[in-house]
Amino acid sequence: MIRGLTVACAFAAIPAAAQEAVPAVADTIADGTMLSVITEPYAHALAAIAGWVVLTLVLLILSVVGAPRARSDNGMPVRDYSDPFYRRDRAFRNAVETSGPFIAATLVAILVGASPFWTNLLASVFLVARIGMAVIHIRTEIQPARSAFWFAGTLCVTGLALLALVGAFTL
Repeated sequence: MIRGLTVACAFAAIPAAAQEAVPAVADTIADGTMLSVITEPYAHALAAIAGWVVLTLVLLILSVVGAPRARSDNGMPVRDYSDPFYRRDRAFRNAVETSGPFIAATLVAILVGASPFWTNLLASVFLVARIGMAVIHIRTEIQPARSAFWFAGTLCVTGLALLALVGAFTL
C-alpha cells in the first residue's frame, strides 16, 4: 500500500511528456525491481546497518539489567569500570553516540553510488569491530583492547564518510 502510494506520488511529479516516454520505468519501480537494482550491490552495508540496530537494542536491554553499585547526584551510575552495570551502561551509550555518524555515512555512500566493495567492507568491518568492542566493554576492564576496537570502528566510519564525500562531488 505505502509503496504503491509512494510510487504514485513520485510518478505524478514527473511531467506528462516524460510519463508517456518512460512507462516501463514506472512498472519497474512499482514491482520493486528498481529498488533491488539500487540496493543489491550494497547488501552487506545494509545488513551491517540492520545488525547495528540489533546490537544497539541488545545493549539497551543489557544496560537496564540490575543496578549500579552507586549513583551520582544526577542519577547516573558512578564511573567505576569494576561495576558491570556501569560497563553495560557505557557500552550502550557509546553505541548510541556512534549510531548517527555510522548510519549517515553508510547511507550517503550508498546514495551517491560509492564503491560497493569499499562501502560493504567498511560497514561490515565496523559492525564486527563494534561487536568486539561491546563484548570487551561488558566482560572486561581491558582499556587498550576496547580502544583498539573503537579505533577500528572510527576508521571505518571515517572511510565511509570519505567515500560519501568523494561520491557526492563526482555525481
